Amino acid sequence: MSSATLNLRVTPRRMVSEREAAEYCGRPVGKFKAACPVTPVEFPDGARLFDLRDLDAWLDGLKGASVSATADDILAKLG
Repeated sequence: MSSATLNLRVTPRRMVSEREAAEYCGRPVGKFKAACPVTPVEFPDGARLFDLRDLDAWLDGLKGASVSATADDILAKLG
């Protein structure tokens, strides 16, 4: 039996289109547009792209999570 190795290099992107932002959030584009308060960044050439960091912050806020929660904060929530 022969085997092969596939080496892929993926360059992470920080800025994404509206369609990609909707997919990233797991929402159809129409529902994403209606619900997402994140303002896209407008580039000098007119392109409007969403910053994944802004989307992450919005999503974290939806679930009531604090990204900077300490161990004490987590233990306090557990009671």
